[in-house]
Amino acid sequence: MEVQSTSPLPVPPPGCPAHNSRDRVPLYGPEFAADPQAYYEFMRGYGPTAPVELAPGVKATLVTDYAAALRLLRDPTFRKDARHWRDLADGTVPADSPVVPLLQYRPNCMFADGADHHRLRQAVTDSMARIDLLRLAQSTERISDYLIGQFSPRGSADLMADYAKQLPLFVFNELFGCPAEIGDRVLFGIAGMFDGVNAEQSAAVLHGAVGELVALKRSEPGEDVTTWLMQHRARLTDEEMVHQLSLLLGAGAEPLRNLIGNTLHLILTQHRDSYEDAREAINDTLWRNPPISNLAPHYPAADVRLGRQKVAAGDLVMVSFAAANTGVALMETLRASSNRASLAWSAGPHSCPSKDPATHITITAIENLLEQIPDVTLAVPEDLLTWRPGPFHRALTALPARFEPVQPIRRTSPQPRTETPVHDDRPAAHRKPDGGGRWSQFLAWLTR
Repeated sequence: MEVQSTSPLPVPPPGCPAHNSRDRVPLYGPEFAADPQAYYEFMRGYGPTAPVELAPGVKATLVTDYAAALRLLRDPTFRKDARHWRDLADGTVPADSPVVPLLQYRPNCMFADGADHHRLRQAVTDSMARIDLLRLAQSTERISDYLIGQFSPRGSADLMADYAKQLPLFVFNELFGCPAEIGDRVLFGIAGMFDGVNAEQSAAVLHGAVGELVALKRSEPGEDVTTWLMQHRARLTDEEMVHQLSLLLGAGAEPLRNLIGNTLHLILTQHRDSYEDAREAINDTLWRNPPISNLAPHYPAADVRLGRQKVAAGDLVMVSFAAANTGVALMETLRASSNRASLAWSAGPHSCPSKDPATHITITAIENLLEQIPDVTLAVPEDLLTWRPGPFHRALTALPARFEPVQPIRRTSPQPRTETPVHDDRPAAHRKPDGGGRWSQFLAWLTR
């Protein structure tokens, strides 16, 4: 895969630390979080790829062009196994770097190649395909009702903390058959990993909780994704089960949280009559403000030239879904016709296996909120909103909203399947690290 570019070197955007070092463009810090599109426009001056720094001392080549990104995502000569990442293996990248927990090798389908990838991926896609989308919509609606009912009488809410952040985690807990106590620790572990707060410890909590879920399902199978994955003909080991489930729960919940939040942000800051329905607003968000901005790590098997960048075997190469989606020419030809070919879900053999369930969850979450609180508006000027820093995601820190107080509704739809928590005699600090027990509270609400 070789792409050439002869355009002159670009000028960094105002405030960009690249003014002081023309070597690499930093994808961290408040400047990048505040206006990533200015950085992507700057990077396009390098051609289809640009030299970037994900965190201090962590170098990568970022693909910013749509066509080049598609070629990379479909190119079998680029490896996904992070054990080929030379800079991490030789110590150039510090092991305690905040980006390492999401990029280092784990035995799951995201970091597998060839036959290993096919086996693990098939187990995941077959299991996810068994999800009943009608039941999923009903479950999402119940969880949405519960969350809306917590803040609707107040007349105000942070739609990120109170809604977008919690709903995907609750839905995934039910899909995967998490009992209350395990589910609470799953929520805690995922949040800590993606927020970069004690990421290594949070990962340990997540993997420990998922390990207990696997042990539980070995003895008490149910109608859930965990059981289906366990019963798949691929015959996953317990270690493989833990890592597939951790990937599905973590990599599913964080993008879904951001997609709901970014779509609500779009709706609250644009004319609502610009969109016929929630699906159209979601599609526009996937093009303009995808929930995962930069990821899809790859490692060339041999030295290669990408645009102006000479990439050695084992160098980290990533895709900027946000930059690739927002090229001017692309917007004119694709988005004008409501085309759904954005790269927000990735592409090729490692595309998102949860695309259909995630879309259904987001549609239900958006529609139910706007149906129950039709007068919801942004509570602060748009320019006061802030975005979470980091190279991987595009996510608001908060989305304050206001509306006329309304009383929560109580539907009579069938109750979701829940399971009895296993006895755990460990100290409470280990059982519920966040102290909130949010999943437990939801299950209690359902049976009141």
